[in-house]
Amino acid sequence: MTIAYDNTYVSKKPIRWQMKKILTTSSILGVFAVIQSMLLLFIGYMSVKNPGSISIFQVGNLSQLQTIMFLQLVAGGHLLLFVTRQTRWFFERPFPAPILFWAIVITQIFAACACYLGWFVPRISLWMICEIWIYNIAWMFILNIIRMIIEKVQK
Repeated sequence: MTIAYDNTYVSKKPIRWQMKKILTTSSILGVFAVIQSMLLLFIGYMSVKNPGSISIFQVGNLSQLQTIMFLQLVAGGHLLLFVTRQTRWFFERPFPAPILFWAIVITQIFAACACYLGWFVPRISLWMICEIWIYNIAWMFILNIIRMIIEKVQK
């Protein structure tokens, strides 16, 4: 509900819904978001099946991989919201409204605590949580570049 209070640009004139652009952009970003999740799933699965083959990303078992994917979906989904809320880079003005920003931060803290402490999901390490966040932040830049390319092509 807090997205309704966001600080996005509002045109002074009425605007037309450009459904073709909206559906094209959301479909392409959706495909890349699936690729983002599937790549993490593949890396995690390879780490479980071949211990030591991936030195940075160590997943002990499939239950930990489920927790990793839970955190991926929570973090990736919220970060994608920041990417899509404006037409430029996600870190430029206008910044998200405080109510939206803090709702997302609190949700992320709760999800990280759930994963670290094993609430409702199998426990993973704090280092693994950080790795998932780094992965998602890197993808945030990739998705932002993809979105800007889509918008240039559609003009």
